[in-house]
Amino acid sequence: MPELAAHARDVPVNQIREITEAAWRTPGAIVLSIGEPGFPLPRHVLEAGMACLDRDETNYTPNAGIPALRDAFAARFSERAGLDGRRIGAERAYVVDGAQQGLHFAMSLLLSPGDEVLIPNPGYPTFAMTARLLSAVPVGYPLYPDQDFQPRIQDLEELITVRTRVLILNSPSNPLGAVLGEDLTRQLVDLARRHDLWIISDECYEAFTYDVPHVSPARFDSDVPGEARVFTSLTLSKTYGLTGLRIGALICPPGLERTMNNVMEAIVSCVASPSQYAALAALTGPQDYVRDAHAHYRANRDAASAVLAAKGIRYLGAQGAFYLWADVSHASGGDVRAWTHTFLADSGVALAPGTAFGSIGEGWVRIALCGDRPQLVEGLGRLPERN
Repeated sequence: MPELAAHARDVPVNQIREITEAAWRTPGAIVLSIGEPGFPLPRHVLEAGMACLDRDETNYTPNAGIPALRDAFAARFSERAGLDGRRIGAERAYVVDGAQQGLHFAMSLLLSPGDEVLIPNPGYPTFAMTARLLSAVPVGYPLYPDQDFQPRIQDLEELITVRTRVLILNSPSNPLGAVLGEDLTRQLVDLARRHDLWIISDECYEAFTYDVPHVSPARFDSDVPGEARVFTSLTLSKTYGLTGLRIGALICPPGLERTMNNVMEAIVSCVASPSQYAALAALTGPQDYVRDAHAHYRANRDAASAVLAAKGIRYLGAQGAFYLWADVSHASGGDVRAWTHTFLADSGVALAPGTAFGSIGEGWVRIALCGDRPQLVEGLGRLPERN
């Protein structure tokens, strides 16, 4: 039969899924390899989705989403992103089928075959996977342990070429739990402006920062059509635990509405209406879920950090998201991907290998903090101590 396209054949295995699916096949395994919120959904969110089905509101919606939900996303983003009182309009909020579809949507708008996109290393694996599916070239910018895994302007400057089109930022970071501060965020936007780059800002974990503010690159962007350059990817998967409903938003620069509609039609047409009404209820209803989840993740972070410290294991103090980034190089023997599978087989605990997120992740693992605390502590208690 005919061959698949090269850009599809060359997409690498997602090592997070690889270890997690192995764990799901392992009876009694403690799964700390995947970021799946574990709380029951609020009843008002479930009822809003069911009510949509009960009234048979199951036809197409506008490409960009139902107007009330677009307005709710715009309002939350304006409140949370540190825009200094500015309020973006609902016309800039596009309802998408989860943050991953939002990232694909943005890259489809911005990247032509052969274009380069700067992605964090370590960084979420689908940044590179999605770029390759579009025949673009992902170029990792280094986040080094001795720099607390923060990007350096000098490193980025050295990687920019005539083919560079997009800079991807992710704060709070998956997998690192690192958060970009105000000064660095401003410098990164200035860098993009100097080199005429687009920015795609992945802010999936914006609801979960600890003792530091969330600062969106959009805060330092222009509101003038033709000068603005920041796309922001949002999701309700992590904030409200709606991972299976596949619902998020892509906040776009002003003046792109017609093109956005055309591309949205070509990719997914529109998002399922029950998911949209459930999302509207989540955004506009009681926020107890978010407050409780924030407190749970913070307490889990502190409990996990204490276990790692007692074992002498180096880790990055997480300022956001719900992950810990830990150094197991004393045990992994230079191949952390293989070691995580051995550790699962021997100890019944699944951790995401750092190489899932880039070459600088060798020797590190990502620990998901979103589940049951006793299981988290028990699982990390099985890690080998650093002598």
